[in-house]
Amino acid sequence: MVENSVGAVLVIGGGISGMQSSLDLANSGFKVYLVEKASALGGRMSQLDKTFPTNDCSMCILSPKLVEVGRHPNIELMMSSELTNVEGEKGGFQVTVLKHPRYVDDEKCVGCGVCAEKCPIKVPNEFDMEQSERKAIYRMYPQAIPMTFVIDEKNCTYFRTGKCKACEKFCEAKAIDFDQKPEEITLTVQSIILGFGAKPYNPRAISEYGYGVLPNVITSLELERMLSATGPTMGEIQRPSDGEVPKRIGFIQCVGSRSEVYGGIYCSSVCCMYALKEAIDAHDHYPDIQSRIFCMDMRAFGKEFEDYRIRAEEEYGVGITRNNRIASVGETLKGDNLIINYSEMGEIREEIFDLVVLSVGLEPPENIEEISKVLGISLNEFDFCQTGMFTPLETSIPGIYVSGMLSGPRDIPDTVAQASGAASLAGTPSEKKEEDLQKREYPAEKDIEGVEPRIGVFVCHCGINIGGVVDVPGVVEYAKTLPGVVHAEDNLYTCSLDTQKSIRERIEEHNLNRVIVASCSPRSYEKLFQETIREGGLNPYLFEMANIREQCSWVHSDNHEEATKKAKRLVRMAVAKAGLLRPLEKIPVSVTKSALVLGGGLSGMVASLEIAQKGFDVHLVEKMDVLGGNMRRVTHSLTGEDPQAIMEEKMEACQSNPKIQVHLNTELENTEGYVGNFRSRLSDGSEIEHGVTIVATGAVEYKPQEYLYGEDPNVITQLELEERMSREDFKPPQEVVIIQCVGSRNKEYPNCSRICCTTAVGNALELKKRFPTSSIYVIFRDIRTYGFREKYYKEACKEGVIFIRFEDDDPPIITKGEPLEVQVKDKFLMEDILMKPDLLVLNAATRPNPDNDGLSEILKVPLSKDGFFLEAHAKLRPVDFATDGIFVCGLAQSPKFVDENISQAMAAAARALTFLTKDEIESEGVVSWVNEDLCVGCKTCEAICPFGAIEVDPETKKSKVSEPVCKGCGTCAAGCPERAITLRHFSRDQIIAQLTAAIEEG
Repeated sequence: MVENSVGAVLVIGGGISGMQSSLDLANSGFKVYLVEKASALGGRMSQLDKTFPTNDCSMCILSPKLVEVGRHPNIELMMSSELTNVEGEKGGFQVTVLKHPRYVDDEKCVGCGVCAEKCPIKVPNEFDMEQSERKAIYRMYPQAIPMTFVIDEKNCTYFRTGKCKACEKFCEAKAIDFDQKPEEITLTVQSIILGFGAKPYNPRAISEYGYGVLPNVITSLELERMLSATGPTMGEIQRPSDGEVPKRIGFIQCVGSRSEVYGGIYCSSVCCMYALKEAIDAHDHYPDIQSRIFCMDMRAFGKEFEDYRIRAEEEYGVGITRNNRIASVGETLKGDNLIINYSEMGEIREEIFDLVVLSVGLEPPENIEEISKVLGISLNEFDFCQTGMFTPLETSIPGIYVSGMLSGPRDIPDTVAQASGAASLAGTPSEKKEEDLQKREYPAEKDIEGVEPRIGVFVCHCGINIGGVVDVPGVVEYAKTLPGVVHAEDNLYTCSLDTQKSIRERIEEHNLNRVIVASCSPRSYEKLFQETIREGGLNPYLFEMANIREQCSWVHSDNHEEATKKAKRLVRMAVAKAGLLRPLEKIPVSVTKSALVLGGGLSGMVASLEIAQKGFDVHLVEKMDVLGGNMRRVTHSLTGEDPQAIMEEKMEACQSNPKIQVHLNTELENTEGYVGNFRSRLSDGSEIEHGVTIVATGAVEYKPQEYLYGEDPNVITQLELEERMSREDFKPPQEVVIIQCVGSRNKEYPNCSRICCTTAVGNALELKKRFPTSSIYVIFRDIRTYGFREKYYKEACKEGVIFIRFEDDDPPIITKGEPLEVQVKDKFLMEDILMKPDLLVLNAATRPNPDNDGLSEILKVPLSKDGFFLEAHAKLRPVDFATDGIFVCGLAQSPKFVDENISQAMAAAARALTFLTKDEIESEGVVSWVNEDLCVGCKTCEAICPFGAIEVDPETKKSKVSEPVCKGCGTCAAGCPERAITLRHFSRDQIIAQLTAAIEEG
């Protein structure tokens, strides 16, 4: 089979990385072929219970993306498939994909599950890390996309013996097809994105830990599945030996990471944080559980990760014991408890645990060498995909791009950002083939005018997230008694694709004209369900949600009866409002095809160049008299690449590109409008119109108030050290002391600045390279050289750089003199150490740009409590704001390295392009409406509207709402003294109906 589509992109990997790339490309007008070797989308994220640092339910935030990918008309899913051959070059790759048979017809399977019920064969379930069993015909997990079942050929009785076919006998849809054969499909695509991830380390190789021998030694992923509501124990933590709930859990870090013997010498980046998360999650499940984490360093380096670490210790009592690589795990003489010996305060101690969790690291995929040969791409020394510091998304082959863990271990938000950035690189508008694209088609909307409400109620179990607390069947039976309800049912996962299909069928079967879903947060799912009922022929605003997870099962988990009563009350309120819902229209809005980029540092330049390369105009605004930002002070890199040469190249490219207008010595003074149609005034007098805005305003180096900075010329910051080293008159120092965490990880500013440890290591190596006899000391609390940066830390140790750990409550003491004296207690040796350095280098924190406060008010976007710009979602929307059409990247969002800044800048450009590539977009229907007969033109609404969406017409003296600008917050309606303003979908009669229902008995 051959499919030709030069305007198409091939995405390999159906995890969060591949899904994000696919959605960004498809939403920018490209055909996407998404290839995944497993039978369902979701990747590793679908196995997780919670995500740090927000403790969001992983599946709850992933499901909307799963469904969006599954139903997108321009994403063709190629599941159970693998790439076998690649020929050609960028712009015209010919690829061969081998599609393995599922033995179930995708078009016929309705996902009912009867086939699995009747199948007699049980085998270990890989998705549950073999802690449960599945059938030989199965679906990977309940919310799996596609929802089609698949037959495991190796374990199916029919394929082994020629007998059985129970699944075929009981399948009413006649979907079983034992005659399916492997199929080779040849595609022509313009580019390829490699978005598949890493694999967890198998700890069986470390015999000292007893994994596979001692029953109560498990891996972090096994615990993750236990904690999950969809897991083998439905969220209960059970010791494998006896099924009892453990009282004490020990976590051993760096299993398969940071090792010369087992796994790789690199750091796997995520293990410290997922151990903290699992310890917190275990405590949430069972408050009596005590956890201790044994680590060399606690690497909580991401945005607000250090806050999370503090919460784990102070609120949940999680113990963290540093300076330890645990040598072995032993078993007590009686029972199945486990013994760990460790070092603390200079002493060897012993502790007994009921359960030991091995925090396993991440390795390249098993078949990475074979895949690299097929693609022709280069691998690095650790067998991950080779990339460059300034080209983090590019492989060695032009036109083949990479994102996520294939190029190195990283967390979800970094993966998502890279996925969006890779999508931007892979998609070129001139190469689109519009004839390959499909448009969403909907049935005509039902006319409900004058028709009595016929309400359908769908109540979700959400595994045990809701069903473990709320009596879901009882809520369903209660809903059936409410006025206007003609159908009510419960669903295991209402967000799953098969339930979406069921809702559409119920709309038709029962002639429903209103739909209510009682499940979790409308923030996550409202748009998903609105899209579903629109596909069922209803206006999307004839939908209402009752949040019985956050508002019932989560906050009242200790009182099942009252949680159920409250769930019934919330459903009653939703039904009362639903009967008064009316269809609303979305307004088409044209898009101004240009972008405003604020900040002319590396991130701003990269984003501007990417948007301009796609053919759109850019206004690049920089408040200084030259481009470059903080990059101008970076003189060398660990990889040997020249930062100054790259910066000059980007500056020249921006200034010479006819699509980019550079505004130097300029700041943003005002912005008004909405996505697609912003109008901004700049301090240079320019008035510009633009469809999107990107905030790339960078950050600043903290100016220390401690350690004699500013009092002694030999006390300098890291950036000042780099500047001194770049001068010819820099004198060889005999002794250099570097103090970490200056201005960060303290009470005023608790979070980690991420880049400091690697910067210290890099400058220490540079000093050693130039002056081998110099003594270099690094005084630290945790060394956080995550990812491949770990190899430079090891190199520094081998070169003789001395690392000394200090505790938060016992910082170094500096005494002024000739020379300076630095005294610190080494927490490993428990001895005082005195140093007399020529230079005392303070690794100063990366702090938010002081302009952020004013800019956030102008743009009406939020800041984090630390003062950085606050993204829409910590995991899955790392460069979006909640305000449509405005994006953030680089140091403006949080501290990060050059390659991470570039990835985020590319991601922001990609997200912006999803709007710029459209001629028009639709605004929301939930907007305010003014009754001019009641309006007296008092201007109260105009004064209090936070978005500038309403003003009084000077001629009519009546308020008018700019519907595309209105965000439906309701402030004007609440504040109007004449009650002349109504917020559609939240009218007074609807709200009063809900309130009345809330206080009714029953």
